[in-house]
Amino acid sequence: MNVRALRREFPALERRGAGPAPAYLDSACLSLVPRAVLRAVEEYYVRYPGCAGRSVHRFSEEVGRRYEESREEFARFFGRREPAGVVFLRNATEAINLVGQGLPWKRGERVLITDREHNSNLVVWQRLVRERGVRLEVLPLSEDGAFDGDRLESELARGVRLVSVFHTSNLDGRTLPLREIVERAHDRGAAVLADGCQAAPHRKVDLDRLGVDAYAVSAHKMLGPNGVGSLLASPAFLADLRPLVVGGETVEWTTVTDHALRPPPHRFEAGLQNYAGVLGAGEGLRFLERVGLERVEAHQLELNRRVGRALDGEPRLRVLGPQDARERPSVFAFTLDGVDPHDAALFLDEGHGVLVRSGMHCVHSFYAARGLAGNVRASFYLYNDADDAERLVAGLRELLDLVPARRASGTSAATRASPPRAARGRRRGAGSGGAAARSAPPRRRAGRGRAGSAAGSG
Repeated sequence: MNVRALRREFPALERRGAGPAPAYLDSACLSLVPRAVLRAVEEYYVRYPGCAGRSVHRFSEEVGRRYEESREEFARFFGRREPAGVVFLRNATEAINLVGQGLPWKRGERVLITDREHNSNLVVWQRLVRERGVRLEVLPLSEDGAFDGDRLESELARGVRLVSVFHTSNLDGRTLPLREIVERAHDRGAAVLADGCQAAPHRKVDLDRLGVDAYAVSAHKMLGPNGVGSLLASPAFLADLRPLVVGGETVEWTTVTDHALRPPPHRFEAGLQNYAGVLGAGEGLRFLERVGLERVEAHQLELNRRVGRALDGEPRLRVLGPQDARERPSVFAFTLDGVDPHDAALFLDEGHGVLVRSGMHCVHSFYAARGLAGNVRASFYLYNDADDAERLVAGLRELLDLVPARRASGTSAATRASPPRAARGRRRGAGSGGAAARSAPPRRRAGRGRAGSAAGSG
């Protein structure tokens, strides 16, 4: 894979001023967007800025045709035979909410999740517990995220209506055996919804082969624009769902007293759609197909291994989740003893131009259950290169040189529930964002120790 040529397709990776190009290692949160996607978005507004399905003029006809072509592209990319099973929404969060709020629940019916789900696959079920009397069951995973089929079987034997789990973990990059989960669930009469946000950008996902009933994705993790996602579901599963929103475009006809809904997927796509975003998302999938997902996965695994080998044996760095990079090829999540995660992220950004994620990664429940304050996550993608990996390693080594080791206490200072002094004032923002992480500077800046010459290296 010619990474150098690929990088030229991403404007965000261009050098600005005298410093090096950014080493962007936060693709698990948001992938960068290639020029082909940007052109597709702009083309809509310049060449055919119409409303699909509402008029008969040329703009409307053109955008309507291209919008449905993007639906067909999503179906083909994910191995769905029926484009009618592709519902366009704002993101995977909305897709999961559509399932949660749209199913006709009966009091006492069970939903089964794991103990390390993204907030998007947790909060909706907690709300249903309070509002509809649904019972929420939690399947614990081992500390390295390994899957236990027997434990799943015992939970299913108690009676479960829906299993809702991640395909690949946002937390540590571990992938669950989704086909096995689907087979076991179906044997017990349960349906399966999977959060595919971290799997779909990195490996081939054939939904018809997996047999999963519903699969949620966000385009902003797959080279696409923000504000576009999809629920990819079987027609039978969609037939049971009640739309979250109704109104324009969702009905066949109305009177002042009644209406008839359109068939799926259109009944779930109320109002004017994000046409530019959907067209851009389709172009993002085509870009991934041209590169090849097998090559993407192999490339990011090699970068992950490169970082792991360089930092192997560093006693103050602890990798979260599976220790073998093959089991988490796109994610290198870690803690640094004696260093607050946000301080580490700011140090890497300001001193080395390395952009990583810090905090609780929208999986607050995992950290709360263990009394942890967060960690750092570097995530790799097709446009990262060896220089990005080397700058991450150099930054971490310099940081550890600058921060003296704490006395052993049995718990990493970077992850204990009471964070270091510099982090206490911004604890509330540790999970999702980011803005709170900038309320205080790192205790040490790059370039003030003996490794300072590396601070601006490319």
